[in-house]
Amino acid sequence: MPLRWSLLVAPVAGALILSGCAAGGGDDGGDSGGDSAAADSFSVMVAQANDQDVAYQELITQYSEETGVDVEVIPYPSEAYNTQLTTQLQAGNAADAMILAPGTGQPISVISLAEAGFLEPVDETSADVIPEGTESMYEVDGKIYAQPTSLSVSGFVYNPAAGEEVGVDEFPSSFDDLLEACKTARDGGKSFAVIAGGVPFNTGLLAQIVSATRVYAETPDWNQQRADGDVTFADSDGWKQTLEDIITMNEEGCYQDGAAGGTFDSITNGLGGGSALSAPVPGSAATSINAGAGLETDVQAFPPADGQDAFALASANYAWGINAAAEDGAKAAVQQFLDWAAEPEQAKTFADLFGAVPISGISADTLLPVYQPIAELLESGAYAGLPNAEWPNPAVYDALGVGVQGLLTGQKTVDQVLEEMDAAWG
Repeated sequence: MPLRWSLLVAPVAGALILSGCAAGGGDDGGDSGGDSAAADSFSVMVAQANDQDVAYQELITQYSEETGVDVEVIPYPSEAYNTQLTTQLQAGNAADAMILAPGTGQPISVISLAEAGFLEPVDETSADVIPEGTESMYEVDGKIYAQPTSLSVSGFVYNPAAGEEVGVDEFPSSFDDLLEACKTARDGGKSFAVIAGGVPFNTGLLAQIVSATRVYAETPDWNQQRADGDVTFADSDGWKQTLEDIITMNEEGCYQDGAAGGTFDSITNGLGGGSALSAPVPGSAATSINAGAGLETDVQAFPPADGQDAFALASANYAWGINAAAEDGAKAAVQQFLDWAAEPEQAKTFADLFGAVPISGISADTLLPVYQPIAELLESGAYAGLPNAEWPNPAVYDALGVGVQGLLTGQKTVDQVLEEMDAAWG
């Protein structure tokens, strides 16, 4: 899925460097272990949804102003970032540093790229930032290959004011309440949710958000059990319920008309224009929406079914990585930046800029206002990481996203989707 989903989609400003960035912003050829001086410049490629999506750039600008190090920031549109980055790495002309996804579930995942020899190990300062229990998403043969940026929450971005206009006074606390809210919203001329049903990234994320209570609240180690061969998607009652609930929401009119063909513009227009109450997107989108559209949205966890507890998805979905093909001086320069970014003050600064949660020390007192509805869940640890980060290859997530599209159009059954996910697991 794209690394950064801000919803105020607009053309990216400025000239983008598409494939001509030569690896190695350094100039001295010394080793990356610090025996020689770091370069006084380096380049970094980041995903960017629109010209207001500037959290990475703002943090790097602060670093440059404090240190005098010249950093070239190369933004690339989110929807094509994964393909462009892997193409550049294979061609040997990628930036000195880049934004990656932890784990194995995406084309630009840390483990996959490290095993392919594209990444340089990072130092102990970077390793110390990794949330406890997630080291396997960054580690190959005892070495750490990336540094997480912040804790990202995925849920339903919700517009309370739009809900009140049609008589939905609060976000539903149970699935039954959700279905009732869908009817109320329809009666008032709105949809409860707007989805990009024609984009597998978004349909796959929708399913993962629903799976939080249906699968991972009760079985937090489900992914490990699947890796061990103890369970499958096809025999999982939780995954069946996840997909059946998505179908039920479709049948009950919870999504916008024509949802199966929806795009990111549908989400932008639906939330920004007030015709939809919510959307399944990364929580950081709430900050972008509020700033760009003058709304006061917040982030909600998908409501549990009967007998289930509330549960959320929050994980370090983004990480800084160092290009193994960069010049040694540039590698050292990037590591110095990562050491600076790992300091608590900078970690909170970036989380606030990004609309996320600081990578450590979660407290309701320090969370951005958009996360207050789920502050108790985050503070108590009632959340799991984004499931696909631990899946063995991108094909599993592709099967889920495309499969949910098929459920929306009636071209696939729940059993077919789950069997295809098992087949993709390999």
